[in-house]
Amino acid sequence: MSVYSIKDLEHLSGIKAHTIRIWEQRYNLFSPQRTATNIRFYNDDDLKLILNIASLKNHGIKISKIVALPKEALAQEVEKIGREQLSHEDQISALTIAMIDLDERSFTSVLDECIGKLGFERAMLEIVYPFMRKIGILWMINSINPAQEHFISHLVRQKLIVATDEAQVNESSPLFLLFLPEGELHELGILYANFLLRSQGFRTVFFGQTVPLEALEEVYHKLNPDYLMTAMTTAPDPNEVHQFVKQLGGKFKDSKVYITGSRVIDEEIELPSNVKILRQFEDLSQLTRAITLDEA
Repeated sequence: MSVYSIKDLEHLSGIKAHTIRIWEQRYNLFSPQRTATNIRFYNDDDLKLILNIASLKNHGIKISKIVALPKEALAQEVEKIGREQLSHEDQISALTIAMIDLDERSFTSVLDECIGKLGFERAMLEIVYPFMRKIGILWMINSINPAQEHFISHLVRQKLIVATDEAQVNESSPLFLLFLPEGELHELGILYANFLLRSQGFRTVFFGQTVPLEALEEVYHKLNPDYLMTAMTTAPDPNEVHQFVKQLGGKFKDSKVYITGSRVIDEEIELPSNVKILRQFEDLSQLTRAITLDEA
């Protein structure tokens, strides 16, 4: 079972830690355990409860009425609201609860509903990636079990691969080569980029995780791609990022290179002339539109 700080509950539910403490005292909502240094920590059931409370609060139900509901009635009320008017925040909460319970059927059901209502691209941008960002922060500080993060990543990965396979590619379009640096395992972002490019007709070659630059350089000269794209979330080491970016610009100087990820976004990095940073997925959409216009 995972453990959460009160700040984790705030991060996932949107309810301020101060408010959670007041509710805890006033309504006896939780019985948090304490560390040896007397710091509160909460369990999966506590997180699910605060997520359900947040959903009902967001739909105008007063906290005094919510806390009076038995647990089963509380869950039924959340489900009823969900059927009638599910907001993005509610959908993200539902995905979080499914992750906590390792409930594949529930996770897939919520995800499919989002895709059905919003379309695949908007569901990824507006629901899945905000959800993954929240979970990713908890994963990095060891608040959630890595197995839970792998569980949801696998399910999202399956959806991305299926959607990518269904895309129709224009064989005369520019070629993108997509990869992750050596040691980088977080591939959902680059998988989404691959889907987006192929769904707009571009040719792609996807090499996936932890690709050494020497190996990439060898295939680069065989494929002669127009563009390269990579994402840096946990690799390379922060002290090596500048040198890595410089190598990208030099080794692949005949192509335009696009980079993204927390290792480079909002960092002061001297970029070679053929390297640019994509700070958000919307930048990729703008890029593909610009390329399409240039090719027309």
